[in-house]
Amino acid sequence: MAALLAKHDDNPPFADHKDLHKVIDATQLGDVPWQGFSVKYSGERPENVPSWMDDEYDVWYRDPRMMAHNILANPTYKKEIDYTPFREYDAADDTRRWKDFMSGDWAWQQAVSYFMYLYFYLTSHQDEISKDPNTHGSTFVPIILGSDKTTVSVGTGNNEYYPLYASIGNVHNNVRRAHRDALVIIGFLAIPKTNRKDAKEDIFRNFRRQLFHRSLSTILSSLKPGMTEYEVLRCGDGHFRRVIYGLGPYIADYEEQLVLSCSVKNWCPKCLALRLDLDGGGIYRSREHTDLMISELPADTLWFEYGVNSHVTPFTNDFPRADIHQLLSFDLLHQLIKGAFKDHLVDWVVKYLRITHGTKRGDEIMADIDRRIAAVASFPGLRRFHEGRNFRQWTGNDSKALMKVFIPAIEGHVPQDMVQFCFLVRRNIITEDTMNQIQDALTRFHHYRQIFETSGTVPHFSLPRQHSMTHYVDMIRLFAAPNGLCSSITESKHIKAVKDPWRWSSKNNALGQMLLCNQRLDKLAASRVDFATRGMLNGSVLSRTIAALQRKRARTVAELAEEVNLFPDDPRDPEDVPAAECPRHEGKLQVFNSAAATFHAPSDPSGVGGMRREQIRACPLWRNVYARNDCIFINTNPELEGMRGLDIARVKCFFSFKFRWEVYPCVLIQWFDKIGDCADEDTGMWIVQPSVLEDGSPNLSVIHIDTVYRTAHLIPVYGPDFIPHTLKFYHSYDVFRSFYVNKYADHHAFEIAS
Repeated sequence: MAALLAKHDDNPPFADHKDLHKVIDATQLGDVPWQGFSVKYSGERPENVPSWMDDEYDVWYRDPRMMAHNILANPTYKKEIDYTPFREYDAADDTRRWKDFMSGDWAWQQAVSYFMYLYFYLTSHQDEISKDPNTHGSTFVPIILGSDKTTVSVGTGNNEYYPLYASIGNVHNNVRRAHRDALVIIGFLAIPKTNRKDAKEDIFRNFRRQLFHRSLSTILSSLKPGMTEYEVLRCGDGHFRRVIYGLGPYIADYEEQLVLSCSVKNWCPKCLALRLDLDGGGIYRSREHTDLMISELPADTLWFEYGVNSHVTPFTNDFPRADIHQLLSFDLLHQLIKGAFKDHLVDWVVKYLRITHGTKRGDEIMADIDRRIAAVASFPGLRRFHEGRNFRQWTGNDSKALMKVFIPAIEGHVPQDMVQFCFLVRRNIITEDTMNQIQDALTRFHHYRQIFETSGTVPHFSLPRQHSMTHYVDMIRLFAAPNGLCSSITESKHIKAVKDPWRWSSKNNALGQMLLCNQRLDKLAASRVDFATRGMLNGSVLSRTIAALQRKRARTVAELAEEVNLFPDDPRDPEDVPAAECPRHEGKLQVFNSAAATFHAPSDPSGVGGMRREQIRACPLWRNVYARNDCIFINTNPELEGMRGLDIARVKCFFSFKFRWEVYPCVLIQWFDKIGDCADEDTGMWIVQPSVLEDGSPNLSVIHIDTVYRTAHLIPVYGPDFIPHTLKFYHSYDVFRSFYVNKYADHHAFEIAS
């Protein structure tokens, strides 16, 4: 690059990387400096003092109040932020809808007086924000927190970090999930360590927990004055507003929820259900009730009969209007995907089959299930399991991918409603009808899972992660759609905020380099926003995509014939016109191996504005091994909802031709027929089969490419027989005669194929 500039007698913008870093460090935009403090044990000491009592523990943090200022002032969020709590209703039937955080009841309750009746336990809350004339009418800004330990390197020593993240509840869920700088790292917490003997002592465990809570209280202390007295801020839309802060939901897995709520293992941190009968239910825990029990009952009684650790005080007790039991949010990743599905359901299937059929026969059935999973056809964004589900190291992505293909492989052996529950609660918008479906799926799951207890597979169902599912309906009403408060958001943030900066460091005293790296990244992000606001970055891929999608083109097969205008005065159906009577196209056909579908899918990982793009393949030799011909959804009746207005087809090839000097991109397809007029009762998925004509030949058609909605994923109906060992995944669409339309392929498919 320097050589090219030299030809024009010019210089590069930066002399070297040091010059670049110097410019970034001098930038004031997005600058929130790191601060630190040290903590040391100050309690009673035994005769033989363990080393951890003499150690100092460093905590690094950035002012969360300044980070909240930056998020509120970001102009890119001005159309994706809610400054007031609200309740949303469908105008068609006046039913409630829950989507973004501020549409939930918790934010509403912070602004107005309310009465709440839960589990026959009546509590009255008169909120100070609306009562105080000095704060009345202020914009309520909930501070959402999340923390999770992460290991950056297993093989090179003890490289473990404890990042703390923060966001605000006002930004929409899709902004927080997309990590558009609405979720920021505000601290690195200390991780006390000692030898194995001392690590088991109660005094060390309580110190570690209290260190966690005191650190959080200190880090968040700058927010406390703004919780009772408003401050005036300039927001991203250019308006000045009075702002009042409050502690919002905390994103954490079950183990960390126990630490946060000062609860005992195997108890529920949300309610007082008994440890050995969690599904028996119990009243919700509350700060007032817990404080009352601690003042009246001995520590042993609290520990064994109520699951309360009275030796540790929650950090929320230092802040107004904060109840840690209520603020613990859902955790789709660890409670449902890794917990109830992977750790429970998948493992139970193996045990159940071995107990029911014997070890040898049970292993044979599991081997066939693995072959069924491996035989699933390819699909964009769907992981393939070459050896089935039998792999050593499970990740959250592994569990998510397996959920999408598990039901057809084990149909008839386990309850299917676990997976349906997971997809329902992960919807982008939840309605009252969805709430009823969630409760119904949970009820059916509890009914069908009894087979695991009666067969001796599991002794009981008092499992905290499964029990957490019983709270989801109430928490959705409080915090709206769960996908905006999932620990997968913080875990994926680890890559940018922790793991990449560690890799870029010298590995020697890496934390200081990681802090500086995060500060520079935030400055670059803030600079980009400033450049865009000044019109220096006009245009984007999204703007061009939206313009392309606004073309007025045929969206159904019948409309395509009308658009091409082959026979303007012919009353016959276009499909009844003999091919010989159709006009010839001009020039050669252009044949393509793939096409791109762009559609709105905000519940899935997607780009800015919720737009998603995927490739549809029709390749005669994919990766020099096999022919790949994907299946698609075709919009045949836009007046009907879901699968009733869609048909399934398999792409044979993409091509285009010219007619009257206009190019028409088309698709040669083979139709699939629906079996029945509703979804299969056992799996909840529609079943289709390849369509054939009276003479047994495939039912083929040529359609306009704009009638294609998106890719469809089909999974064979395997039946009771074992599948052959030689069957490959690319044989599936040709070998089997009926298929499930996989609505679990992704969230968008779940929306349209349910």
